[in-house]
Amino acid sequence: MLYFSEGAPIGFLWWAMPTLLRDEGVAIERITALTAALVLPWTLKFLWAPLVDAWRGPRWGFRHWAASAQVGMGLCLLPLVFISPSAGFGIWFFLLLAHAVCAATQDVAIDALAISAVPPAERGGLNAAMQVGMLTGRSLFGGGAIILASQGGWPVVFGALVTAVWLSLLVLLTRIKEPPLVERATRHFGPTLRQVLARRSTWLGIGFALLAGAGFEAAGALAGPMLIDLKVPATTTGWFFSLPVVAAMAIGGIVGGPWSDRGKRVRRVRVALIALSLTVAGLALAVSWGASGSVAMGCLVLVYLGIGWFTASSYALFMDLTDVRLGATQFSTFMAATNACEAWAVWVGGRGVANFGYGPALLGMAALGLLGLIFLRSSALPDVALKR
Repeated sequence: MLYFSEGAPIGFLWWAMPTLLRDEGVAIERITALTAALVLPWTLKFLWAPLVDAWRGPRWGFRHWAASAQVGMGLCLLPLVFISPSAGFGIWFFLLLAHAVCAATQDVAIDALAISAVPPAERGGLNAAMQVGMLTGRSLFGGGAIILASQGGWPVVFGALVTAVWLSLLVLLTRIKEPPLVERATRHFGPTLRQVLARRSTWLGIGFALLAGAGFEAAGALAGPMLIDLKVPATTTGWFFSLPVVAAMAIGGIVGGPWSDRGKRVRRVRVALIALSLTVAGLALAVSWGASGSVAMGCLVLVYLGIGWFTASSYALFMDLTDVRLGATQFSTFMAATNACEAWAVWVGGRGVANFGYGPALLGMAALGLLGLIFLRSSALPDVALKR
């Protein structure tokens, strides 16, 4: 339920909105620039993540941070029920950006809570559950928002978002227990942070996060506009993101997460990245050879299956690299790096489409993603078998 509340705003901002804007005739360069701008709060969340660790105490824990963020998320969205983007775009964009800041803060607190509560040998399974919750939110407010917008416009979409966020707030306050407080992280935050920054594995993880997702991040952001340009109706595209895409990612996560728990994590993440890059390359070649919208959707299902597999495996690796004393700070830094990867990959991919077309642009982004393998070859990374 908590990861559902994380996925809902992401589904709308990264899936529904680009498709709706493209359906209204907005240029692909402008869409990708806007999407990249709204990714910034998730990219920069590591700047305030240390507050979640340093200001945690007996009466104010990860649950309180997450609950406060969820209240802010809903309050930022409520005015948008009554304001159309054409009539008040400045207010609309400002409140949406503020909502994204609150949502990114919620992500920090929930991830820190999960790292503190779940042992290493179960983190792949945890990330599989994360995928299911997050993807349900993405489905309802990604593809589902496209359908809702066609029926009731922006008020219905934002009203539903507020309801979803505050329903998960009830679960947080009534069903989730606060993990035990780690005293050292609270009293000696600075020295602990310096220890973490001195580890080579920290920087290898950041480098991997900045590069490895280039192919699938570009494919995900460009998928909606690409289907529209291939003459797939907006309602069909919405259905595609609501069901086949979400099912593929969920299946990939459910299989890939526990699979990464049962072997040497780094090696399995390496295999997942290669497989995912091949699916993006296959999509690129199909589009270059004049594939229809139906064929492109079939290729995208394979891409999203690989995304679920890779995400659950790689996020478990990031948790392995995270010092539990700095769960919010370090893991948020890794996640911020993945969002930075999305920001630059979407921007570069959009320019590539404008200059060369979808096929060559996606093929180039898939090749760039494979450069992430460089950061997985170091002995500084923990590569022990977790289960047999």
